[in-house]
Amino acid sequence: MNKPAAIILAAGQGTRMKSSLPKVVHSVCGVPMVEWVRRALVEAGVERIVVVVGHGADHVRAVLGDSVEYAVQSEQLGTAHAVRSAEPVLKDWYGPVMVLAGDVPMLSTETISSILKIHEGDSAALTLATCTLDDPSGYGRILRNESGAIIGNREHKDCSPEQLNIKEINPAVYCFSGPKLFELLPQVKNNNAQGEYYLPDLIEMVANQGGKISSFTSNDPDEFRGINDRWQLSQAGQIVRDRILQQHAQNGVTIIDPGSITIGPDVAIGQDSVIHPNTVLEGKTTIGANSEIGPNTWVKSSTVGNRCRAFMSHLDQATMEEGSRCGPFANLRPQAHLKPSTKIGNFVEIKNAAIGPNTSISHLTYIGDASIGSNTNIGAGVITCNYDGFHKFHTEIGSDCFVGSNSTLVAPVKIEDGSFVAAGSVITKGVPSGAMAIGRGRQENKEQWYTVWRAAKGSEKK
Repeated sequence: MNKPAAIILAAGQGTRMKSSLPKVVHSVCGVPMVEWVRRALVEAGVERIVVVVGHGADHVRAVLGDSVEYAVQSEQLGTAHAVRSAEPVLKDWYGPVMVLAGDVPMLSTETISSILKIHEGDSAALTLATCTLDDPSGYGRILRNESGAIIGNREHKDCSPEQLNIKEINPAVYCFSGPKLFELLPQVKNNNAQGEYYLPDLIEMVANQGGKISSFTSNDPDEFRGINDRWQLSQAGQIVRDRILQQHAQNGVTIIDPGSITIGPDVAIGQDSVIHPNTVLEGKTTIGANSEIGPNTWVKSSTVGNRCRAFMSHLDQATMEEGSRCGPFANLRPQAHLKPSTKIGNFVEIKNAAIGPNTSISHLTYIGDASIGSNTNIGAGVITCNYDGFHKFHTEIGSDCFVGSNSTLVAPVKIEDGSFVAAGSVITKGVPSGAMAIGRGRQENKEQWYTVWRAAKGSEKK
């Protein structure tokens, strides 16, 4: 079999989205629609993918990068015109060429593979997907002859009253013989209600030439849903979310409240983990086994090990090793790294810092650009002063240390193993191992000062 190529149509603006962005870059479960389509094609073995761009081309390129080739449709004159824009890229392609829209994020790899398999097995000039809808309004209708062979397509606006009763629709997922596709495209006319060059007209042209037309009939109309407005985007998101949640549940993950949980397609979760309500897991996130995430937690592109607990917290490009925990209201920013059995408590922010095993940072603390050893306790209100307005500096805290509450560590500074920082200290110099550092003014009590002051203030009111 000649290896397949594909053309993704992504040049339209999608005016009903009411957005400055092209329609196909809007996301479903954290992944742009056009990227969903690209992934499905790649997983089905498609070798070359050409994306036809037009409106908002730079946004589409920013999403897909170098993973595809591009063709430009400078004017939006219809789907056949869009496919012709890809001809300079694929004109010498002799294998099958799939053509589909970039706004069908639920299209499955299995369906694409089935279409390609049928196309090869039948040596077809054209193979297309079809499905049956109770309400086919807005879709093109599949036309068949008395023997059941496909002979054409009629767009909804061009249907006769009799054709409007046809329930088998054309969801616009095609597989053409490459040479046949580019032979027929120049012959497409625009004598229709929209004055556009319709790609589905090729169905009738292939039939009139006696070419073999095959079809794959899907029992899941949802996978062909195109997204035209924000409400349809939300509906597609719900369908995809439910599919992802169901897959995790069937793999041994407890999903407490499916209606309030969102898990992206690139998230991996180990068995016997529990996902609590109001939790979002997205990006390339990995959750280990026997961990609990949520409630009210957002985890993005992070790694959480086995037996971890993250609740009412935010993790972004962070790492939690086995047995560590954070929350409530912890903020683990990029390159925060919690080693095994670390405890991060309420209103603690960690950024670009490694926290050693069995270390505790329980309250109201900022640790940035730092490293902390094992079995160290960081008191409430501790701050690493890592930024002077121009540059970042590193704080190093050793193992078996105690940093008292409300202390300020002015980087660059090193607190060696087994040392002690008294509460309320401002530390600007290194602290040697075994030492206690005190960096605060001496306390002075002025006897009866407050009594006299209050009496004076009281007399002023009279």
